[in-house]
Amino acid sequence: MKKPIILSTDPGIDDAVAIAILLFSKQLDVKLIAAAAGNVGIDQTLNNVLKLETLFKKEIPVVPGCSRALIKHPIDAVAVHGKSGMDGYDFPEPNQDLILENKIAPVAFHEVVTATKNKVTLVGIAPLTDIALYLRLYPEDFSQIEEIIIMGGSIGRGNYGIFSEFNIASDPEAAKIVFESGLKIRVAPLELGMQAKIKPEISEKIKNLGKVGAMFYSLFKRYRGGSFATGLKIYDALAVAMLLQPDMFEFVATHVEIVTQAGFTYGASLMDFNNKLQQSNNALIGTKVDVDQFIEWFINALKKAC
Repeated sequence: MKKPIILSTDPGIDDAVAIAILLFSKQLDVKLIAAAAGNVGIDQTLNNVLKLETLFKKEIPVVPGCSRALIKHPIDAVAVHGKSGMDGYDFPEPNQDLILENKIAPVAFHEVVTATKNKVTLVGIAPLTDIALYLRLYPEDFSQIEEIIIMGGSIGRGNYGIFSEFNIASDPEAAKIVFESGLKIRVAPLELGMQAKIKPEISEKIKNLGKVGAMFYSLFKRYRGGSFATGLKIYDALAVAMLLQPDMFEFVATHVEIVTQAGFTYGASLMDFNNKLQQSNNALIGTKVDVDQFIEWFINALKKAC
């Protein structure tokens, strides 16, 4: 039986890869995609989700998320993903009919969860604003949520602030709500993307997979998450791999505390592996991935979309 999924995403080039793998996996039933503000603004991420679905010939309902974080001023990653979020490819005209009319993400999440017989998994590969709002508005749904898979946070240094990773730094208050929810959470932190880089020879293999492969190759050449020549950090695909192929990873259960106090550590995700805070565990952190196994899985997963 396929696992029901709700995806929150802010495409973004690495998001585009994750979306392709999710939509073509025979193990999953993607019920809803929520476009989040993050790598680029909400108008662009919504349009990018629609572009991808149109290219893939998929018709998953799409809903816009919040246009900004709960409290802090918006940030973006235009320097990494380009002005549109997916610069470098001429996509077909997006199918606007996929957008749910007069719906916002938290309400749409609730409707999907309550209408789905089996427990639903939430996949958050974007700032966690919409998931946090959903959890606050509908705590009665908790028993119908299987788990939350998150790409976010860092074990050590960050890629946005000194200790903050971009997705968490975009909305630390939302991340704090999610990690304090008591729900089962698995996390693909920044370090996994640094371990499992997509090297040039892998990009060349993807290029030859057909139209979709050529699209990803074009995006990869514009992507600034690492270097096309020395290896790209495709972070979000690791969160999807964690969902679909968890045996590739080593996990450590720990307490994650999100820093929401102003200062140099604002947005940091403190992963208390040595139990210094003496708090109960609230997440499973992926600390290591079998790189060879991941690369093989990654290529085979993308073949299904091509």
